[in-house]
Amino acid sequence: MIDLQLPEKFEEFADARKNGFLKVKEIKENGGKVAGIFCTFTPLEILDAAGITPVGLCGMSDETILDAEADLPKNLCPLIKSSYGFAITEKCPYTYFSDIIVGETTCDGKKKMYELLGEIKDTHILQLPQGIDRDYASKVWKKELYRFIETLENKFGVKITDEKLRDAAALRNKQRKLYCELFELGKLDPPAIKGFDMYKVIEGAGFSFDVEESCNKLRELIDSTKKAYDEGNRPVDKDAKRILVTGCPLGGVLDKVVNTIETSGGAVVCLENCGGIKPNRRMIDENTDDIVGAISDRYLGIGCSVMTPNFKRLELLPELLQEFRIDGVMEVILQACHTYNIEKYAVKKLVNDNGTPYISVETDYSKSDLGQMKTRVSAFIEML
Repeated sequence: MIDLQLPEKFEEFADARKNGFLKVKEIKENGGKVAGIFCTFTPLEILDAAGITPVGLCGMSDETILDAEADLPKNLCPLIKSSYGFAITEKCPYTYFSDIIVGETTCDGKKKMYELLGEIKDTHILQLPQGIDRDYASKVWKKELYRFIETLENKFGVKITDEKLRDAAALRNKQRKLYCELFELGKLDPPAIKGFDMYKVIEGAGFSFDVEESCNKLRELIDSTKKAYDEGNRPVDKDAKRILVTGCPLGGVLDKVVNTIETSGGAVVCLENCGGIKPNRRMIDENTDDIVGAISDRYLGIGCSVMTPNFKRLELLPELLQEFRIDGVMEVILQACHTYNIEKYAVKKLVNDNGTPYISVETDYSKSDLGQMKTRVSAFIEML
């Protein structure tokens, strides 16, 4: 195996979250507005059309969990506790600089946590219908988006026009297509990029704030990675087992899960989680007369485990198993995430029926189970 010298653009994306603190401060000093968001169901195009900069607030470490547990139950999802902890301790500049927080009713823990955040910051909750097989679900969600538009227009004195929404949709579509092109690098044999690096790129792009600039950097990164690959650079061993990772958001467990897989003989070639393929394959019909309806349909079709039945996720997984030639599937469950934990029954059956080995791991943001994680992951990959 030849060690790949990663393009300099990788470092830019890796440092984006940290460097973004100064960018957000600059945005505020220049009179700009910032919206703190948590979820892939947040309609970015509406914020873009309002001239408001969206920034992710999800906590990614256990640093503030003890602080959060003063108000929240201990047996709650670590993502929720970490996010709330960073907010109340003011250790997250993004929360501090947010003019509004946008929440969504994707799980019971988060929606109640948003009530507490509402005591700190102006918080708008998007009521997400969770039965997309109902004929009224799309109408309900569309009304929620119109209500969101009205809230932003009244609060910030802006006008969100259809033209602005179409322009925003076109730009976000461009960015998502580049994400998908980045994911395609995992289809190569051996893959042209490690899963860990792939996730850091996507994570970092979310803290670039200038979407056009982010697209340009993604284009350069993809092209330079392809060029290096064509010249013989291989970041992944050709014998590494091809792993698809699914389940809960990975931000707080990326190193513990993905890095462990990739140092144990595996290669994470596909990330189905909310930061990966699942939301980014869905585009918006930017040419339709009903642009709000198109935005609504795009987000409502994300296969999150809060949906019941969640047929979108179960339709996508078999496609990914085939496209990425998966040797094994690892599902990551954050402690107390009941929807994903229960849904793993259906996922395991689907994956096994496909003839693919499956393993699930339940974890949190601490390092206390790192040894156990390494043992289980190594045994799983050796079995493959």
